[in-house]
Amino acid sequence: MSKRSCCREAGRWIVPSLGLVLVPKCPMCIAAYVAAITGVGVSMPMAGRIRIGLLMLCISALAFVAARAGVRFVNVIRGRG
Repeated sequence: MSKRSCCREAGRWIVPSLGLVLVPKCPMCIAAYVAAITGVGVSMPMAGRIRIGLLMLCISALAFVAARAGVRFVNVIRGRG
């Protein structure tokens, strides 16, 4: 495994994990972040939906990376890769 592919593989795990860690717990914080970054205010229910969407996105990305690693692992064990 080359250095470049090793860093790429680590990045596939780190980016969604970091996103999951950095998602705020309260919708009020998300509303504040959206307002600070874009200048557009969002309501509390919308901020809650944005939070749930970010959580689902990060978890699905981690599940995808884990599934790819699992398939690769099974292929190595079976002698196909």
